[in-house]
Amino acid sequence: MSLTVENQRQALLNSPAGQLTPLQRAVLPWVYVAWSEGSLDSEALQQLAGQIPADSFEESGLKTLRLLCDASLTPQEFNQLQQLILQTAQNSSTSDWSSLYRLMDYSLTLAGPELDAAGKSSLEQLEKQLQLTGAAVPGELLPCAFKAAHNDEPRRFNPRPLRKMLAGSRPEVREKMFQTLEHPRFRHEYGISTSVFRDRVYNWCIEFCREGLGKMAYPTEVGGGGELLSFLTSIEALSHFDLSLVIKFGVHFGLFCGSVYHLGSSRHHQEILPLGFSLELPGCFAMTETGHGSNVRSLETTATYDQERQEFVIHTPNLAARKDYIGNAALHAQMATVFAQLVIGDQQYGVHAFLVRIRDNQGVTMPGVHIEDCGEKVGLNGVDNGRLRFTRVRIPRTNLLDRFAQVAPDGSYTSPITSPTKRFFTMISTLVLGRVTLAAAATRVSKNALTIALRYGEQRRQFGAEGAPEQSILDYQTHQRRLLPRLASTLALNFAFQDLSLRCVDSLDNEDGRRRIEALAAGLKAWGTWHAFDTVQQCRECCGGQGYLAANRFGALRDDLDVFLTFEGDNTVLMQLVAKSLLTDFRHQFSEMGFVGLLQYLSRRATEAVSAWNPLTTRSTDPSHLRDFDFHLRAFKARENHLLTRVAGRLKRMIEGGEDTWTAFNSCQDHLVTLAKASVERNLLECFQAAVQRCSDAPTQGVLQQFCCLFALSRLEVGRAWFLENGYFEGAKSKAIRDQVLELCKQTRAMAWDVVSAFGIPDKLISAPIGLGDYPAPPVAK
Repeated sequence: MSLTVENQRQALLNSPAGQLTPLQRAVLPWVYVAWSEGSLDSEALQQLAGQIPADSFEESGLKTLRLLCDASLTPQEFNQLQQLILQTAQNSSTSDWSSLYRLMDYSLTLAGPELDAAGKSSLEQLEKQLQLTGAAVPGELLPCAFKAAHNDEPRRFNPRPLRKMLAGSRPEVREKMFQTLEHPRFRHEYGISTSVFRDRVYNWCIEFCREGLGKMAYPTEVGGGGELLSFLTSIEALSHFDLSLVIKFGVHFGLFCGSVYHLGSSRHHQEILPLGFSLELPGCFAMTETGHGSNVRSLETTATYDQERQEFVIHTPNLAARKDYIGNAALHAQMATVFAQLVIGDQQYGVHAFLVRIRDNQGVTMPGVHIEDCGEKVGLNGVDNGRLRFTRVRIPRTNLLDRFAQVAPDGSYTSPITSPTKRFFTMISTLVLGRVTLAAAATRVSKNALTIALRYGEQRRQFGAEGAPEQSILDYQTHQRRLLPRLASTLALNFAFQDLSLRCVDSLDNEDGRRRIEALAAGLKAWGTWHAFDTVQQCRECCGGQGYLAANRFGALRDDLDVFLTFEGDNTVLMQLVAKSLLTDFRHQFSEMGFVGLLQYLSRRATEAVSAWNPLTTRSTDPSHLRDFDFHLRAFKARENHLLTRVAGRLKRMIEGGEDTWTAFNSCQDHLVTLAKASVERNLLECFQAAVQRCSDAPTQGVLQQFCCLFALSRLEVGRAWFLENGYFEGAKSKAIRDQVLELCKQTRAMAWDVVSAFGIPDKLISAPIGLGDYPAPPVAK
């Protein structure tokens, strides 16, 4: 009997595929998968085949099933079965095998259109009995022609128009900077000493100073270049290369020279700025103290006026008052802008800025000045951070930076700004450009990290279907999920920074405009640096052991970026500044409204609430609704407005109930930070949507539209707890948003290579062997 079974099975396995019935062809892959998956052992499989009723299966199909499910099937016969299935597939008229993921679809394709309804019903029954419901097609059953062509899919769009958009309004400056940075004297070198690294970074600063970069941001009237946008573009380019260079350069030309320009008078502009622009007088910015970082108003360093000698006496009263973590102070700075409490007689006038010599022209420390080196740091070791203490150091009366306050020879104090509080914040707000440049630098770090990780993800292959070539790791959903939403957020930050840069050019010298810029810069600096740090870490992990190698740069990027989260304002503190700015605008809005205006406002709010919170909106899971730009922006605005009105109400009730202002704000800190984050994300979305709308190249606009949807929906997914708690979403909608995020990750995956190519970062600046652009990418779309 067994010999008869073997002979019959051999006859079947040696049959030309064209002689098999439709049901026979359909049955073959089910038997193959049942054996290879091992979901049933050989005896159970044979027993199951014997129990299938004859009236539920056409005779040829049933006979095939029983022959191939027999326990005596040999390994050689199993290989013959695979070859018969592949021969059947090659004879099929189907050419697009990429859409056949489910085994049932594959089986029906082999059967062809001749398979009748009874045959399809038989297959459905077989799927259940073999416990293979929803099973996938094994890779070894796909035709070889499909496997070979799988990695040759064309790219989705030409990156050149997007590159032009992302480069901003000064692309020629960017390209010139890149050409300079590609010279061999600019290189990353690992294992060098801190002292060598510091000298190298300082020499780089001198070189760019000679190119005129340092004075570029300042008006021509004071000897500058009058090109703020070009300066910001140059800082962006430097950020792709080395953050120590960015910070050291920014401390001198941005903070030191900036403080002289913004806080000083024409006398300081004439005497100090030419020396600062040429780096003949290297400077530093001495604000932070060991005991006071963000709370600048409570600094303890004093500047006491001596009327008889017409000098200020700069003094550090205790160790907590020493100036700490001051960039350029340890080695190179010769002058410091020192922030100190102004004391005249028995009166204190608050924090003011003073120019103090800390070294002479030969680099010798001045009398009464004590300088310490902060030493090795986690990152940015090309910057010489130091500590400064002053023991009754005398400086001329004219060294007070006196734009906003003047001290006459007789000690009389005058200021065009009566309120000390307003005077202080006006003085500090003029220095906002530092946060703008940090937001730009952090976004460029995100671009570098994503370029490396996505290029590596395209070429690194791992696992895959049995018998098929290994898959690119970027084809895996989890890999896409980790990288592509962060790529979308980086694009959003790029466009938001472009918007902020233009605002700086238009409004930085205007008080109202500067206050708006200050809030925007604080929010983008905080959100952008948090995002960049998280992105670098995710990219490092996505590159496995290769990402841990120093040569592939993730370690240096992460370590250098770490301090961005806390300097130029701790991110959490900056977010509270953003929230307080929103509350100020909210209060002014109401104070300027008449009765009619208030009624109109309340009516508009009620209409928006009905629209946003109605059941049709909260329950809708339609993909066209979920990808609608208006829905995204309404959701972001609704969250921000709801948080703003609620926290304003909380603070009002607490203060009216007798709480002091500090206690009231302290009780609402979490609420305030949540509000600020919501406001920043709304601004990011508005800038991204505006960029999509102004894009004139249709294919590029389609790409940006998908990434904009991915940004919006991924942020809604991150914040879904708030939307669910407040009834803006129902559970089904939250799940549908998650499904859309996954679908958008799948769709934008094919675009990732071209998007990072559109960043336009030269390989020399990427500098990571696993992230260079010479990997053979798919062909460029014409």
